[in-house]
Amino acid sequence: MTKSLLTRREALMTGAAALLAPRLVLAAPEAVTLTAGVVAKTLPGNVGPSTLWLYNEKIAPVLRIRRNEAFTAVFRNELAEHSAIHWHGVRVPHAMDGVPFITQDPVQPGESFTYQFAPPDPGTFFFHPHCNTVEALGRGLAGVLVVEDPRDQGLFDIEHVLVLKDWRSRHDGSFEDFLTDAGAARAGSFGDLRTVNGAVLPTLTVQPGARVRLRILNVDSTRIPMLSLRGAAKPVVIATDGNACDPFALNGWRLGPAMRADVAFIAPSKAGAEIIIEDVFGTKPRPLAKLVTAGQELRSTRASLRLPAAELPQPDLKTATRLDVQLLSGSADPKLEAWAKENGVSPDEICLTQKVFWSLNRQVWPGMAHDRLPPPLFELKSGRSYVAELFNGTPHQHPMHLHGHTFRVLGSSERDLPPHWADTVLVRPKERIRIAFVAGEPGDWMFHCHIIEHQETGMMAYLRVS
Repeated sequence: MTKSLLTRREALMTGAAALLAPRLVLAAPEAVTLTAGVVAKTLPGNVGPSTLWLYNEKIAPVLRIRRNEAFTAVFRNELAEHSAIHWHGVRVPHAMDGVPFITQDPVQPGESFTYQFAPPDPGTFFFHPHCNTVEALGRGLAGVLVVEDPRDQGLFDIEHVLVLKDWRSRHDGSFEDFLTDAGAARAGSFGDLRTVNGAVLPTLTVQPGARVRLRILNVDSTRIPMLSLRGAAKPVVIATDGNACDPFALNGWRLGPAMRADVAFIAPSKAGAEIIIEDVFGTKPRPLAKLVTAGQELRSTRASLRLPAAELPQPDLKTATRLDVQLLSGSADPKLEAWAKENGVSPDEICLTQKVFWSLNRQVWPGMAHDRLPPPLFELKSGRSYVAELFNGTPHQHPMHLHGHTFRVLGSSERDLPPHWADTVLVRPKERIRIAFVAGEPGDWMFHCHIIEHQETGMMAYLRVS
């Protein structure tokens, strides 16, 4: 999962690279095959294997493709249940968004589906299923999609991809329940085994004086780390959810589930220096990964750690229509169980749960089956600008994700939040956050909390664009 931008330095990479999740380098227009299957693998510190669900038998494989170039992925489903691939954060055509019963038919066991799109934006994205998501992600079914931009070439000497994920595994390798009532109704059910790229506290190598780029992704279903780099001089966030931003100090940036942060810094000039990537949310910092300087010192004349500006649809704030979104508690729809019984289906078959704790504007998902949709949260017109105010009326944080769109985070009622582009924004209790976006391609686009237990117990809806 390490990308060396200077070939002559590859020999300097240590054996620690073996701890990194594998990457797949894709040269367009070649196709890639992504096979979802069951793999028995012993996680760090355990004494027995866990039953994982992985793409191509790898933990968090990395695909690298190029902006605006045709990309084809053949998805093969070797699981015992239906699935699909959602390309999180990528502005894909509606038919490629990978939501069963909404944008496509579910891919049944033994079947395949071909995804084709040309990613319009560079950045750090990921992919995962969008049905029974809490178990699929809990068992590891996720991968990284890096969309490279020719404009970035030469800006950094080296980069590392860091995938943060907790596992709810016991010491014998078995899993605890992925969804619990206590967790779903509160902040989520946490895993005790914390990993980066599938390893516990991996050690990575950078050269002294190197301009370093870290692509950090939180693919966990629940945890919200507060990031810090101890030992690095002035680390700055240069991209949020893959989108370039004006650099701002890392300063304990909270990375909710599904959020990404590209962090840049200049490595210390001496060999043997250590940089600790840690979560400082709790009373005691939790180290997540370590960078060590080794090899020949590099000296760069570049002063700025900055990416070329993001090129995204700019909302017109003067003409934008206002939308009010309330994140609230919810209660179960009494018609759901009766409807499922009447139609001879189980909730699992249609991506539903029988328990509901959350709502959006007092509308819960599931209010009905995926093939009998509840009304849209809002009806929008393609090409028009919208400003949405998200108010969190609950005592817990919610990372809210909008499919198929990248929005501008304008500000917060509770904190000094730098304006930035995102597809997932963390809304704290009693906070109001304003976002702006241009409605994209016609279709039904999902909008939900990415604490997956919240998503699967009510906090999901869709916006209908026509």
